Amino acid sequence: MRAHPDCPAIIVAFALLAVGLFPSNILAAGGGSESEALSEQAVELDQTGGYERAISAARKAMERAEANFGADNPDFAKVILKLAGVHERQGNYAEAESLYKRSFRINEKALGPDHPNVASALDGLGMMFLGQGRYAEAEPLFQRSLRIRERAVGPEHLKVAWSLNNLGGLYEKQQKYAEAEPLHKRALGIMEKELGPDHPGVATSLNNLGNAFHYQGNYSAAEPLYQRSLRIREKAFGPNHPAVANSLNSLAGLYGSQRNYAEAEPLYRRSLGIMEGLHGAGNRQVALLLLNLGSLYETEGKFKEAEPLYKRALGIREKTPGPGQRDLAIPLDVLAQFYYGQGRYAEAEPLYKRSLRIKTAVLGPDHPDVARSQTKLAELFRATGRDAEAEPLEQQAGRIHAMKGG
Repeated sequence: MRAHPDCPAIIVAFALLAVGLFPSNILAAGGGSESEALSEQAVELDQTGGYERAISAARKAMERAEANFGADNPDFAKVILKLAGVHERQGNYAEAESLYKRSFRINEKALGPDHPNVASALDGLGMMFLGQGRYAEAEPLFQRSLRIRERAVGPEHLKVAWSLNNLGGLYEKQQKYAEAEPLHKRALGIMEKELGPDHPGVATSLNNLGNAFHYQGNYSAAEPLYQRSLRIREKAFGPNHPAVANSLNSLAGLYGSQRNYAEAEPLYRRSLGIMEGLHGAGNRQVALLLLNLGSLYETEGKFKEAEPLYKRALGIREKTPGPGQRDLAIPLDVLAQFYYGQGRYAEAEPLYKRSLRIKTAVLGPDHPDVARSQTKLAELFRATGRDAEAEPLEQQAGRIHAMKGG
């Protein structure tokens, strides 16, 4: 499905949000202490939109944990690691990075450089760098985490599969699908051996490997993986679970890529219905599914059907934008590209500009997504004969791509 270049990214975004690359249970701290309860409260508030209260709870948790455990204790490091994730999800990247690194230093000093807790801190920091487009910095962290886990628990352990999925996810973000493929294959083999062929964790690995095949254009290899993932999740969770919606979304995206629109549309609609039924029509995940269905219609030339879906998705994200309005950029880009493709430049321009402002503020001026927005806006300026406005944007985007390695 290629209605516009943003479409594959939408599909992946829903997949990552639904199933995650980084298992939350490796961050679980023990002890049942007051600080642990506060840190859990901070995570819960963050996930349900209580951002200011989440930060307040996070600060209290850190204070109590330091008082209870001491500043150099690995139990304190576990609390720090969890709270770093809260700051990261709210776009407080400098604070999150400092906490991830502090957790890493505490664990490395107290437990040694090859302890699994060190791997957890490396994973957390690596995932944040991945989200920021700092791929060159993320890769050695994931690689070291993988080596630590292989030495600590053996090459066939589930935690090794998690590390393989993280590294594979990094390569997918860089469109290095051929490098991601063997990592996801190995992770799938471990999952099947350790959990059995019908475990939901196996479904996640199947979906990851399916993505690697899908985006290499190997559709015949991707389809049975997506289908098997769907069957496992339906059996494990029932027909109306978010993980089922995730598999439906992936399979629909594959059929869209094959221009098999008649099979793609009902899958998107079923996925959308599941999420609306579970979370309501104004849910943030619903917005992503609306974008995917709209993209399918756009590809088919059904512009009247696509536009209201894009607008509805933007309206949902307007009401639930997330910290720093970071999630608004996706529907803004999609609707802007829709207008641009139809020659409706005056409607596209303010959307592109707004998206660029949000990305720059939230991700920083050197993020690859900022460069992509600069390129899109420059193309619009070129199309409207404003070459002088396009040139500095093209130069800035070129500098970012050169700095990030393309």
